[in-house]
Amino acid sequence: MTQDAENKLRIDKWLWAARFFKTRALAVDAIECGKVLVNETRVKPAKAIAVGDTLGIRLGPYTFIVEVLALSDRRGPAPQAQKLYRETEAGRIKREALAAEIKAQPQASELKGRPTKRDRREIERFKVGAW
Repeated sequence: MTQDAENKLRIDKWLWAARFFKTRALAVDAIECGKVLVNETRVKPAKAIAVGDTLGIRLGPYTFIVEVLALSDRRGPAPQAQKLYRETEAGRIKREALAAEIKAQPQASELKGRPTKRDRREIERFKVGAW
C-alpha cells in the first residue's frame, strides 16, 4: 500500500465501523440517497475519506455533524468507535434542541382511539369557527 492509500478509507466502511449504521449495505443506501455529506457535498459509497474531513450524517430526524479523527475498517465496541470521530458543538446543540422539541410533542400512545361525543362536538365547533 502507498502512503496515500494508508491514510484514506472508503466512507461506507468508516460509517459502519463508527457504528452510525448497522450494516455496510445500510450505509451505502444512505450515501446514495444523499443522507451523508462529506465536506458539504454528496458523494458515492467508494469515496475515500481522510482524517480531518467533516461529515454530515442524517439519521431519521437528526443530523450529526462530525469531524473524522481516526480511520478504522473494523467494527469494534461502541467506546472504541466513538474515538473515531468528534461531533461539532453546533451540531450537538441543534440535535439536542430538535430532540427536546420532538419529546414535547404528543405521542401516539397519549391519543386514545376514537373521539368521544364531547370531543366530536369540540372538533365540529373548531371547524365551523365558533371558537
